[in-house]
Amino acid sequence: MIERLVVVGSGVMGRGIAYVGAVGGFQTTLVDIKQEQLESAQKEIASIFEQAVARGKLTDSERQEAEARLSYSLDLAAAVRDADLVIEAVPEKLELKKQVFETIDAHAPASCYFATNTSTMSPTEIGSFTKRPERVIAMHFFNPVHKMKLVEIIRGLETSDETAQVAKEAAERMGKETVVVNEFPGFVTSRISALVGNEAFYMLQEGVGTPEEIDKAIKLGLNFPMGPFELADLVGLDTRLNNLKYLHEKLGEKYRPAPLLEQYVKAGRLGRKTGRGVYDYTNRENS
Repeated sequence: MIERLVVVGSGVMGRGIAYVGAVGGFQTTLVDIKQEQLESAQKEIASIFEQAVARGKLTDSERQEAEARLSYSLDLAAAVRDADLVIEAVPEKLELKKQVFETIDAHAPASCYFATNTSTMSPTEIGSFTKRPERVIAMHFFNPVHKMKLVEIIRGLETSDETAQVAKEAAERMGKETVVVNEFPGFVTSRISALVGNEAFYMLQEGVGTPEEIDKAIKLGLNFPMGPFELADLVGLDTRLNNLKYLHEKLGEKYRPAPLLEQYVKAGRLGRKTGRGVYDYTNRENS
C-alpha cells in the first residue's frame, strides 16, 4: 500500500502533483533545492485549496486534512528515506534527472517505486540510472494537474507489472483516469500535441491566419478545449521546443521545429511564465 509520496521539483507540475497527492490521501512531501520556489509553491497550492472549497470540490475539513498531509523540504535524501513512491517532476534535462534518480536510489528504501513525470523522455533510460529499473515508470500528468483528468503511464523495457499496477492505483487515488502504454518516443499524447502545436506555428509564419483565428478554428472546428497557441503559452514555448527537438531527433523530419517557434524562444517570449509568448499577458484582457 502506497502511503508516503515524495514529489521532486516544485515547479508548475510538481506543485500540482503534490496537491492532488495530498487530496488523494497520501502523506506528501514536496522537495526543491530553492527555498523561494517552495514558498511560491506553498502559496499557489493554498490558493488552489481555497478555490476547491469555494467551488464545492472540497469541504473545509477536507481541505484542512489535506493541508496537514502536505509538507515541504529542501533535503531530498532525508525526504525519501521512508518514501513508498517518488515522483520526479524536474525540468526535461537528462543530466538533471540522472542526478535526481541516483540520489533517490541511494537513499530510498528498497521497497520504494520511482516515477518520472516526463512528457517525452525514456523511462528505460531513466531506470538505468538506478539499481531497480523494474521499479521505474513514467507517470505523465497534464497541466493544470488539479483540473486535467488523465495520467499517461508509460512502461519502460524493464518495468514490472507490479510497478505499472502501483502507478495506476496511485493515479486513480488522486482522482485521475489512466492509460498504460509501452515506451516509444513521445508516447501517445506528446506526439499528437507536438505535431498540432508545431503545425500551428508553421501556419502562423506562412500568414494563414492570426493566432486568435487559428486558435478559434481549432477549438470550435475540432472541439479542442484550448487552441494550440494558448496551450503552448501555458506549457511554455521553451518546453514545447525542447520536446520537438527530442522528437525530431528520434522520429524524424515531421517533428522539425518551426523556425518561428525557435525565434520566439530566442527572443525570450516563453509564454505565460514570462508575461509574453504568442500572446501578451501584461495586458489583463489577454490573460
